[in-house]
Amino acid sequence: MKFLKYLKSLIYILVPILVFTLFLSLISYWNLIPSGIMNYIKLFIVALSMFIGGIYIGREASKRGWLEGIKVGLEVIFLLFLISYLAFDQGISLKTMIYYLILLSSSMLGSMMGINKKKTT
Repeated sequence: MKFLKYLKSLIYILVPILVFTLFLSLISYWNLIPSGIMNYIKLFIVALSMFIGGIYIGREASKRGWLEGIKVGLEVIFLLFLISYLAFDQGISLKTMIYYLILLSSSMLGSMMGINKKKTT
């Protein structure tokens, strides 16, 4: 059953990313936001989604919320790496490593906050 909580946290991460990406695509189509700012908005959306997924997994954890956040963050980073490497043939650069580090820390911070917001019954 532990697999289900990780699957739910991935859903909490991937669904907002897909919804906001669709929204950003529509905004980008009409050139409402400059492309330089758009890159920061994309990073913010993915980091916020990782934070929300981290909060969910932190609430489900009994202890060590930071470790649960790292696990979920590494799962998503692995998926993103596979997509970028296999589909777009992009290797690892310093820029992508910093991007993955931001996502991992966002997930870890969210899970630490989630374990502190846990419902006590």
